[in-house]
Amino acid sequence: MSTHDILHRLSETLASRRNADPEKSYTAKLFSEGPDSILKKIGEECAELIMAAKDGKKLNIVWESTDVIYHVLVLLAFYGLSIEDVSQEMRRREGISGIDEKAARGNK
Repeated sequence: MSTHDILHRLSETLASRRNADPEKSYTAKLFSEGPDSILKKIGEECAELIMAAKDGKKLNIVWESTDVIYHVLVLLAFYGLSIEDVSQEMRRREGISGIDEKAARGNK
């Protein structure tokens, strides 16, 4: 099973939780609390990832990275977006210098 398949399945599952019972689904609970709650979790998980990376503990880096990715996918689903939207943007950026890409965004 590819990473692509896993992320797409997870993205679809998260979208399906939009109307689920917040008492029975952590994702539905995040949706019901709104974007501030989701953003707070992303911030917390990013801080934990930073600390894991500073400690250099590879397994903890993987765990915290997984938490960050999950919560970013929740945020995307909250706004009606999916991993496919991110994949399309990554394909668009492929082969473009990061400096050039960032400069082009500044002109929008």
